[in-house]
Amino acid sequence: MRVFFDRELDTVATFWRIYRRDGTALGFTSHNRDLTFGGITHLAAPGMIPAAIRLTSELSNDSAEVQGALNHDSIREADLAAGVFDEAAIEIGAVDWTSLDNHTLYTGEIGRIEDNQSQFTAELRSTKSLLEQDLVPRTSPTCRASFCGPGCGLSATRFTSLHPLVAIDLERNRVRLAGVEAEVHVDGRLRLMGGPQTGVAFGVIDAAEDWLVLDRPLVAGTAAGTLAELREGCDHTIATCAARFGNAANFRGEPFLPGNDLLARYGQS
Repeated sequence: MRVFFDRELDTVATFWRIYRRDGTALGFTSHNRDLTFGGITHLAAPGMIPAAIRLTSELSNDSAEVQGALNHDSIREADLAAGVFDEAAIEIGAVDWTSLDNHTLYTGEIGRIEDNQSQFTAELRSTKSLLEQDLVPRTSPTCRASFCGPGCGLSATRFTSLHPLVAIDLERNRVRLAGVEAEVHVDGRLRLMGGPQTGVAFGVIDAAEDWLVLDRPLVAGTAAGTLAELREGCDHTIATCAARFGNAANFRGEPFLPGNDLLARYGQS
């Protein structure tokens, strides 16, 4: 295995790879020419640098950042605004630009992205962040399971359908789809199958007549007729689970458990 920085003068550059949720893989290097290894061509991008990487043997989350100018063809301001880089997987490492020996130093995913019109800063979350998840279920009056996810038991295919986009309202951040009953899709999910936001998952937060209001900004460029994958929503209450889905047996909550204010409540007849 190649040992880096074991000599006074070394032929080492940094590299980083981005795996977007729409299936696109991008590679960059701080070297002054493109480098191809691992089946990916890493584009020379000296204007983008990984900031200090902090790795520890502790269980606490490792920290890292990537900073760069918004002048590379692969990372544009419109793409960042469209959310195509949100939660993308990322790898950062070192590579010998002569032998192409390389070693990955950091893995994680992109978190918060800050953009000041000329430069961006991306916060990275290491894979250690998975250790911070609470694995012990806590009592809740609403269902803890994701709709059509583990514990729910319902089929995602049954409640997911494709619909053409009829209209898009950028000002109010909403879309209208053909043949959709808007109300049952509140708290659901929408994914566009074409345009600049292909593959980006939107949450449906409200329904206004036959419009669906989304939880993240829409950008211009998605044409009418574009297909959208739409999944119904669930408010995670026992009433909805029983009456609408007939799935009360799989309800993952405690809707009738007395709360902490039980002794302080006023008596009721």
